[in-house]
Amino acid sequence: MEPGFGLACARHRKPGGLRRSIAAAVWGSLFAIAPAWSNATDSYDCLIEPAQTVELGTPVGGLLEHVMVKRGDKITRNEVLANLESHVEQTAAELAHYKSQLNGPTELAQSKIEFSQRKFERRHDLAQAQLMAKQDSDDAESELRQAQAELTEAKENREVARLDYLHEMSQLNLRTIRSPFDGVVVDQMMWPGEIVEPGATKHAVLKVAQLNPLRVRAVLPLRAFGTTHLGMAASVVSEIEPGTPYAAKVSSVDRIVDAASGTFVVFMDLPNPKLELPAGVKCKVTLRVK
Repeated sequence: MEPGFGLACARHRKPGGLRRSIAAAVWGSLFAIAPAWSNATDSYDCLIEPAQTVELGTPVGGLLEHVMVKRGDKITRNEVLANLESHVEQTAAELAHYKSQLNGPTELAQSKIEFSQRKFERRHDLAQAQLMAKQDSDDAESELRQAQAELTEAKENREVARLDYLHEMSQLNLRTIRSPFDGVVVDQMMWPGEIVEPGATKHAVLKVAQLNPLRVRAVLPLRAFGTTHLGMAASVVSEIEPGTPYAAKVSSVDRIVDAASGTFVVFMDLPNPKLELPAGVKCKVTLRVK
């Protein structure tokens, strides 16, 4: 073969075929060295936190009279935790309730209607028979209408009293602190005898936390973005029980990546019905990244 024959053949090859060969070789090498994390089980550092932590106070001011719980106590939803001194409000509510239960005005108006009805019927019949002046029949009819108006007024007054009672009870409830959820008391900031002043620096009476479910916060690298989705199963191991894994599920995935660190945050719900796990401890979470 002549020395220039191979060069001549290379010159006559199609440039597109050469580019496709080079691209195939490059992509093949990339797939060969690509990491296998996409189908692997990855483990990340995490922190176990309360689902929510709330400082409880009152929207009205007054003297703190009772605090029924202390730090570390378990609490249930709508349980009364503390209340302000409220003797005046309690008395007003009882008075309004009593007024709303009064039947005397209604019964009196009803009896007037019955009497006026009979009186009007008799006089109307006599007037029709021309045995009585028409004016007397009209007077009896007027009395009947007045009695009916008195009954309407009595019913309206009773409804007003009922609404007044509801208003007084609402004012009374503003002086009572109730638990918004099942959880534990984290801290007590005020004690009986202190004055609660809404808007002041120190206005919260109790700090409570919801521990069922717990919230697990994990910081994941950028390479895991798009592979972690809501409802994904996870296994959480706390630092105080390294040999006991707990099942959790992804409840929230950040849609914004931190550019400086190249990470994003994922939250998981960890059931804790018996409150066995405490909040505020470090952990390891394992995700099956797909």
